[in-house]
Amino acid sequence: MSHKHHTEYGKASYYANKYQGRKTASGQRFDQNKPTAAHRTLPFGTKVKVTNLANSKSVVVTVNDRGPFTKGRVIDLSRSAFSAIGNTASGVLKVKVETLN
Repeated sequence: MSHKHHTEYGKASYYANKYQGRKTASGQRFDQNKPTAAHRTLPFGTKVKVTNLANSKSVVVTVNDRGPFTKGRVIDLSRSAFSAIGNTASGVLKVKVETLN
């Protein structure tokens, strides 16, 4: 089961607190403290490395939801994953997204 290594650039945002405990598109419950993400096309369970282009910090997250549906955004991160690589006050980060598995 191989899929092509996937790299893309764009903006990352993070989930609002209102999503805490809700079911994601994969059926898992959303948890702000877990390193998860929403992506439009990558299969659920895909691990992706998200790198903040401004400071080169990166975090590894697992895709378990669909989205973001805002133009220009490529990935939605849990708050904990977002804050590992940037300041949540900024709301959006310019990132590189690379699949790992």
